[in-house]
Amino acid sequence: MTISPLAPASFPVVPMISGVRFATVEAGVRYSGRKDVMLAHLQAGTSIAGVFTTSATRAAPVLDCQAKLGGDPFGEAAIIVNSGNANAFTGSGGAEAVANVCTAVADTLGIDPQRVFSSSTGVIGEALPFEKITAKLYELKEGLSPGKLKGAAEAIMTTDTFPKAAGGQIDIDGKTVSITGIAKGSGMIAPDMATMLVYIFTDAKIAQPDLQQMVSAINSKTFNCITVDSDTSTSDTLIMAATGASDVDVMGNTDFAQALETLMRDLAHQVVRDGEGATKFVTVNVTGADSEPDAKRCALSIANSPLVKTAIAGEDPNWGRIVAAVGKSGAKADRDTLSISFGDIRVAENGWVSPSYAEEQGAAVMKKQDIVINVDLGVGASDATVWTCDLTHGYITINADYRS
Repeated sequence: MTISPLAPASFPVVPMISGVRFATVEAGVRYSGRKDVMLAHLQAGTSIAGVFTTSATRAAPVLDCQAKLGGDPFGEAAIIVNSGNANAFTGSGGAEAVANVCTAVADTLGIDPQRVFSSSTGVIGEALPFEKITAKLYELKEGLSPGKLKGAAEAIMTTDTFPKAAGGQIDIDGKTVSITGIAKGSGMIAPDMATMLVYIFTDAKIAQPDLQQMVSAINSKTFNCITVDSDTSTSDTLIMAATGASDVDVMGNTDFAQALETLMRDLAHQVVRDGEGATKFVTVNVTGADSEPDAKRCALSIANSPLVKTAIAGEDPNWGRIVAAVGKSGAKADRDTLSISFGDIRVAENGWVSPSYAEEQGAAVMKKQDIVINVDLGVGASDATVWTCDLTHGYITINADYRS
């Protein structure tokens, strides 16, 4: 597999989180010769929050996780994830598979099944061979270790070209609080939880309702602001676990909230940088909108436009395609107040091409790996930012051959 040209140079060094251990195994759910199941075991008292796809055809594991959130937080907990099969659109058998996996994990670890959260990612519409997972649970239990985060990030990959992780530490009242996260995602990425799985762990202490509120709010500014191909998955899941092992209560702490937002944005950007076939990372900034929803609507229209994305892939500074994307977005706009810039290069203003613009300037910007498109609608004071990538022949190749 060719690694994305936008990938980081190496897997990052991230802090280990007290109160959580990881294990991975090769179960052969779909793939052979690679780890495809990840287990995370969390200490008693861990608070768990989550956000999920808004798809009307949500997968069975998503529905099960949603039903379990907010339950009794005092016992130990676990997260079990498989790649290769999404267990989505699988009828009543999908729920039965989830129940079998969660019950078996609970029995193996000696915990409450209501504290077992499962995720599946991969092909839609095929029955999950859950027996392959449950047969490996003892091996997973024996392999649990706090130092196996990289293996966990690799085990949840599907069409990803690199494992994704981020982490950080902050000082609160003289004590160190750590946050670490992993993610998978490459295609079928769009807002509304943007197929994407994210697992974030911290040793901070925080009550579940407060953690849920924080995660939901930050998600709206990070993962819900990325798009690779405008397709919302059936399986998108973000779960955050706060073990409390540091004994530092972070309720209302702005430093912790900022650190979490930085981490979530980092992971979201990594997902875009691994967009299927991507060669360019694109930031779309919309300012001067009539409202925040209008600003985001306009930014997404630009970021999801196949014409804009293919022009970027071809390094063509075709700003007319951006004008068209603004016009079709449904956001309030006015031709004569609209301005467009590629980075610092003003391209269009006052309803026409900027007098100072030269095509060579735009072409030079388009040759960069990281491109910024700035659009000012000039009709208000609201803004939004969305991150996306270009659309190349590689995307077609990967998805045309996905099941075969």
